[in-house]
Parts: sequence; structure tokens; C-alpha cells
Amino acid sequence: MKNKKIFVFFPDGVGLRNFAFTQFKAIGEQKRYEIVYWNNTVFSLKEELGYEEVKIENHKIHPLTAIYSRVRKHIELNVSQKKFKDEVYATYKFPFNYNGIKNTLKTLYSKLLIGLYSSEKGILYIRNRINTLERSTTKYQYCKAQLLEHKPDLIFCTTQRATQSISALLAAQDLGIPTVAFVYSWDNVPKAMQVVETDYYCVWSELMKKEVLMYYPFVKDAQVFVTGTPQFEPHYDSSLRLSREAFCSQNHLDPNKKYICFSGDDETTSPLDQYYLEDLAKAVRALNHKGENLGIIYRKCPVDTTSRYDDVIRDNADVISVIDPLWKPFGKQWNEVLPTKADLKMLYNVCTHSELVTNVCSSTVFDFVAHDKPCIYYNYEQPQLKKGIRDIGQNYNYVHFRSMPSPRAAVFCTDKMELENLVKQILEGKLSNVVDGKEWYKIVAGNQPTQASLKIWNTIDTILN
Repeated sequence: MKNKKIFVFFPDGVGLRNFAFTQFKAIGEQKRYEIVYWNNTVFSLKEELGYEEVKIENHKIHPLTAIYSRVRKHIELNVSQKKFKDEVYATYKFPFNYNGIKNTLKTLYSKLLIGLYSSEKGILYIRNRINTLERSTTKYQYCKAQLLEHKPDLIFCTTQRATQSISALLAAQDLGIPTVAFVYSWDNVPKAMQVVETDYYCVWSELMKKEVLMYYPFVKDAQVFVTGTPQFEPHYDSSLRLSREAFCSQNHLDPNKKYICFSGDDETTSPLDQYYLEDLAKAVRALNHKGENLGIIYRKCPVDTTSRYDDVIRDNADVISVIDPLWKPFGKQWNEVLPTKADLKMLYNVCTHSELVTNVCSSTVFDFVAHDKPCIYYNYEQPQLKKGIRDIGQNYNYVHFRSMPSPRAAVFCTDKMELENLVKQILEGKLSNVVDGKEWYKIVAGNQPTQASLKIWNTIDTILN
């Protein structure tokens, strides 16, 4: 019997790490699937990895889709705010743009639609309107022709949040090809980031399944499969480990020092992030004056192209070592900076050879907990905070932080004067979030973080059989 053909669909580059660089493909091939990457990105899987791919060269979504998608998100957040009587949903909205006549007209039109359709029925109307728009595009016809030519048995979409995927998935559904979407990130469901409607969904955990069913009543229980995420699988691959000497030699570090990782954030999440790095440098220098031998590994947010940390790094070169993520720019936009397979090994070893990580509300808490390493979350205002700059404190009020089983699932630093002592206590083994952090990790990512790729393929088995 001929092997079933699966199109692994990349509408953008965020799924590369999970579905091109892990064991996902190898496991699928062991199950005798023919795997073809349906590739809408600037990254060539054929040239870079030797994988079979079908490139989507037509990237044109309907001109109104971006407007309607933003309207959909606002309406969903309005409905959630009213339905759950919770003001947090308003904080997920980005401000409207009134710069120039064109942006002002878009904003006024968006607000009119939001006013007219802010209800659950309105959500369905807007979603149907988006689908109608996307079915009218040349991209829809282009993708339909590719599907007719290659005849896949199932489409597995690697993220649920890309408008670039809508026309392609509609083309598949209109041809009767089953579609599955992977819900990409731990915070995506409450933030109204489900752009696509597919026949089935793969989610990280029972918590995420509950959220999908709660926020999207048109999705039924039998459509949602709990699989975990391949995101954390590399942390359990000991073949990635470098010796202390090799890691330090490759990255110009002192093997005798203990290192603290500062994991940078994007500018939207933490606009004053550089000052938290500066606070950590001061704490480390103070501890070194008291006899410690510490350094900082600064790992920036891979898509942060700002120069905002430069002065802090230069002024604290005695304690800060920069190890950039091994991501590559394939274009000039932030979403064209894409991961590489080598970065999985780099992140594994940064976790292994650091004592702890510090950051603002990032999921790196789970990367480090997987290596039994603590995490400090910064949760205090910087004096540079002024009107128009986003306060990082609102991050911790978000719905996905309510999944913490206890306040001890992370070490919260609520005053910069406490930072030195918190670091000291962690280094001395007197303070840690690892035990509670592992419980949180289970709640968010499921009980079997090493089995996610296999579970996704088992789900595909179930759907096809």
C-alpha cells in the first residue's frame, strides 16, 4: 500500500524549531509517512536541510484580511472581557494607529466593524467574511492547484496564528483534505490568536484544551488532541551537551566562573529590558567584591534588532558576555529572522552551564527548569518608566500566568534592592523554584515533554484511520 503523504505546512518561520529541527520528521518517517514540507517562508528546507518541499511563491493575502483579522481579535477580546467579567482582556489589545490619513481611515473602519459585531455571532460573521475574502484571492487558487497536483492526505499546519495560512487551509478543506493546526505558544489562546479554523487542533496540555473549548465554542471536544509541544524535546537530548571546557572555549568564557543567564525580551514585552540587565550586572559586581566569581551570559531575544542594550553591555564588559542566539536573517523584517538547528544545541548548553536564568515573564523558565535550574522574574518598575512606555507588571496579570500552581513556581524579584540577595540565596542552594516550577511546566506543557512529536504523529494516525 502506498504511504500516506503529509504536508507539514509552514505559513511562517516560527514552526521551524519544532517541526524541522527536532526528531519530528524522523518519527513520521518511521511510521512510514511520506513527509513533504509545504513552505510559505523565505527559508529553503531543501537547500538548508535536504528535505522535500513544495514552495508557495504567492504570498498575497487579500488587502482587507489584515484589517478584518485585527477586528476579529478585538471582538473576541471584547466578548471574553464581558463573558468572564475580566479587565485583563483589554490589556491584550494594541493601540490603534492614527498616523496619516490612510491609517486613520483604517482605524475608523475597524472601530465601526468592532462596534457593529462585538458578539459571539459577530465573531462568526467576521471569520466567515475573512474566509470569503481569502477564497477570492489568487493565492487561494494557487494553493488549490498545488494540492491538486501533489494530492496530500492531510495538512499539518505548524501554527494557528498566521494570516498567511488562511487561504491555503481553505483550499485544502474545500478539496476535502483533513487539516490540523498546532497551537503554537503557551499564551496564545486567551490572547485571541487563533486565526485559522481547522478540522482538528493539537495543543500542549489539558489546560490548553480547556481554554480552546472555552474561548471557541464552535470547536468540539473531539477536534482537540493533547500532544505536548516539541519545543522542549531537545532539552532531553544529551548528545547536544558540550563539556564545560568546550562550551567556555567556544564562547570565550572563564570555566572557573559561575554564570547567570540574562534572557532578553522583545521590545513590546519589556521596553526597558536593558535596565534589568544593568541591575543584574550591578548585583553580580557587588557579589564578586564579596568573594564570588560570577559572570553574566546575555542571550538576546532572537528577533530583537534594537541597539538598546549596547551601552549597558559596553559599560559592564567586565561581567557581561554576549552569546547571541544562532538565528539567521533571511530578509529585513523581524519575522524573517529565523531559527537554525544549531541554536537548539546552543540553548541546551546555555541552560546546562548557567546557574540560573533571569528575565521578564518568558517561557525560558521552562527551558531552565527542564535542566533543574532556577529562574528569577523581574517584577518591579524602572525609574525610566514614563507615560507611553509599557509597564512590565501587566505581563504577570495575563491569563497564562494564572496557571502557576503556587507563587513559588518562579522566584519573583519585586525590588531591585533584593536582587543581589536573591541571586546569593539561589547560588547557596537556599532558594529555588525548581520543584514548583516543574509542576507548572507539567500544567502548561503536559506530563511527557519528550513524547510530543510521537503524540502528534499518533494523532495523525487517529485522524487518517
